Amino acid sequence: MSLGPDFRRLRFAYAVSALGSGIGFGALPLIAVLVLDVSTLQVSMLAAVSALAGAVLALPMGDFIERRHKRPVMIAADLIRFAALLSVPVAAAFGVLSYPQLCVVGVLQMAALIAFTSASGAHLKTLVGPEGRAEANGKFEQVFWLTMSAGPAIGGGLVSLVGAPLTLVVDAVSFLLSALGIRRIRQPEPTPAEHTGKRDLAAGWKYIFANRGLAVLFVNAQLFGGPLMMVSPLLTVFMLRELHLAPWSYGVFLGVSCLGGVLGAWIAPALTRRFGLHRMLLWFGVLRTPWTLLLPLAPSGMAGFVWLLVAETALLVAAGAFNPSFATYRMEVTDDSHMARVLTSWSITSRSVQPAFIALGGVLTAVLGLRGAMYFGGAVALLTAAILPWKSAKPAPLPEPV
Repeated sequence: MSLGPDFRRLRFAYAVSALGSGIGFGALPLIAVLVLDVSTLQVSMLAAVSALAGAVLALPMGDFIERRHKRPVMIAADLIRFAALLSVPVAAAFGVLSYPQLCVVGVLQMAALIAFTSASGAHLKTLVGPEGRAEANGKFEQVFWLTMSAGPAIGGGLVSLVGAPLTLVVDAVSFLLSALGIRRIRQPEPTPAEHTGKRDLAAGWKYIFANRGLAVLFVNAQLFGGPLMMVSPLLTVFMLRELHLAPWSYGVFLGVSCLGGVLGAWIAPALTRRFGLHRMLLWFGVLRTPWTLLLPLAPSGMAGFVWLLVAETALLVAAGAFNPSFATYRMEVTDDSHMARVLTSWSITSRSVQPAFIALGGVLTAVLGLRGAMYFGGAVALLTAAILPWKSAKPAPLPEPV
């Protein structure tokens, strides 16, 4: 199905910025360690402060974005990320880079990411008709997993060749190119819906919980994504220390398993057309749940590497098929007048819950050991199979706050 030249321009812009983010993945913590020689606690705080403070800064953005055309917001978010990230290598070149600057950059980057995600989701709904949304979300999901497969490997090579600060320049420039790509979209945007009354910072959450299907998926997303993020850093230690695998194996593990996400996203549109959106949510929402619980069962040596690779790839095939179906369902059941606020509330919650789970993982590792903490994360992920929209739900829009 052809989605038109404007969609191709949008996908190209997304692909450029996603590849840049993949290349710059982990660059800020590397700069903190290699250039500023900060402590392990400060590295952890950099990630935590960026996530939580960025989410707080983004809190009033949903209503702001809802009242405006979306492309200018997307371009502004890209330009903010470009300027913030570029300031790091510039400051490093002049010898004035500091840890507080890295924290500010992390916060701005996170807030701009939430704003861009909210505006781009609402924009895509108006750019692509209902018949093409599953296809469009599937194509974006393919791009995400392709860039996650190739980007960190390219970034690792660049860090070795030119250093982390210059590698961050690539990430920064990718956002500038993304803004230029979005600027080339020709189709006029519809006039934003008029909103009367006072601004309600909780409008997005109210809308989510007023719709049974959205509310169930919202809880499912937090309880599945949180444990997954918790297990991710533990898996690195597990592979290197418990299974005694070589460091190169972790990079191969990440790159190859992400191709499972590409496969899942590639088959999702065809399966959606054949079986329907609701069945896709249920089938792949269940199929993605057991694999995390299998990770801590891996034996030592190469047998453990193969075990982990199969489990992680199977997980990402199911997730790659589930995510575009989920994004399409959320578009279909959310009224245009609330789309940006729903996406903002969703992103803020996810960006707050995930660091909390990561911190919980550290506590559980101290109490239960590495495998015990991983079992806990896998068990919570498995239980999310019960938290799916087993009964279809129609949108239930809220009235404007008075």
